[in-house]
Amino acid sequence: MFGLIGHLTSLEHAQAVAQELGYPEYADQGLDFWCSAPPQIVDSITVTSITGQQIEGKYVESCFLPEMLASRRIKAATRKILNAMAHAQKHGIDITALGGFSSIIFENFNLDQIKQVRNRILDFEKFTTGNTHTAYIICRQVEQASKQLGIELSKATVAVCGATGDIGSAVTRWLDKKTDIQELLLIARNQERLQALQAELGRGKIMDLQAALPEADIVVWVASMPKGVEIDPTVLKQPCLLIDGGYPKNLGTKIQHPDIHVLNGGIVEHSLDIDWKIMKIVNMEVPERQLFACFAESMLLEFEKLYTNFSWGRNQITVDKMEHIGQLSVKHGFRPLLV
Repeated sequence: MFGLIGHLTSLEHAQAVAQELGYPEYADQGLDFWCSAPPQIVDSITVTSITGQQIEGKYVESCFLPEMLASRRIKAATRKILNAMAHAQKHGIDITALGGFSSIIFENFNLDQIKQVRNRILDFEKFTTGNTHTAYIICRQVEQASKQLGIELSKATVAVCGATGDIGSAVTRWLDKKTDIQELLLIARNQERLQALQAELGRGKIMDLQAALPEADIVVWVASMPKGVEIDPTVLKQPCLLIDGGYPKNLGTKIQHPDIHVLNGGIVEHSLDIDWKIMKIVNMEVPERQLFACFAESMLLEFEKLYTNFSWGRNQITVDKMEHIGQLSVKHGFRPLLV
């Protein structure tokens, strides 16, 4: 059985979803209540591969909210993720994906140093961040959507914002080795990591965001949007492909221009309907078939009975692993979202 650990995008969103799912005791509560609320299994899932194979899974709501980080409730945030992992393991789930902020919190706060949650020893082999599949899907979106827009990769400049992160660095490796893009722009806050990535790739210009945007035919956004930062669509090339790989995805609402094409990055569509309700709650346009690629990674590992932390640790994603998970993705009927 596979598992998905997720969270909602805000306190307001969480209150509305709690009411919809039949948890009225959660629906009118403030942030302090959510800081103490335990994880819950709120959805049972059935997925059928195009091979005919069928698997079962569970969605674990961690009850983490982004406001916990903004209000410096760091201990509450880390406790949420660890408790959700222990909850998944307690219920016999073989491989669980850490969705959204779950994997970021796990890595940024070194939660791998905390293996015991109450009386349970966490087996990290049972968890995956899903970042390898996410990076693969974003790269395929770059390749396929650019073709639809008439952007030739051999003449294109691609800017990766968040290039030194786990997904961002994987995307740069793929673009460097698997495509013939003309120019690669590397954007991130940490200059030391940027220089190390540039040295690894043997190419790429290190630039700040404002300087890079006017040069880019394609922008891959896999970083959190800093407070106060706005993208002026008039400085972008036309046409320009902007792939929003962040969570929550909001660039499509912020950038409105007929020649700026914003694509929800890291989203896949399954060939068959999935029996679940959770994607409707996170506002997918086609909730029966669309989902986050990180969640799909745990499904792929379940289909293949690969009970291992396929994606784990920062900057460990290789092109070979991306190709491997990509082959499994195609085999079982997943494809990148392109509209």
